[in-house]
Amino acid sequence: MYHAGKEEVFGVGLMEELARHGYDIGPGTLYPTLNKLEKGGFLSCEARTVDHKQSKYYRITPAGMALLNQMK
Repeated sequence: MYHAGKEEVFGVGLMEELARHGYDIGPGTLYPTLNKLEKGGFLSCEARTVDHKQSKYYRITPAGMALLNQMK
């Protein structure tokens, strides 16, 4: 959620960013987590077609920002 609060994120880019910080998170963990955060109202999602491929881009919502601040 931290990165989604700074800028919009997408799955592969988020996995790469987390790997830079030493986290090895695969798609089987990341995508269900993003889905749960979206369903919980903490992230919003926008699907876009880029290079003939659909990607989902996520941004933090006000509820997500409140939760992130509470967790800090």
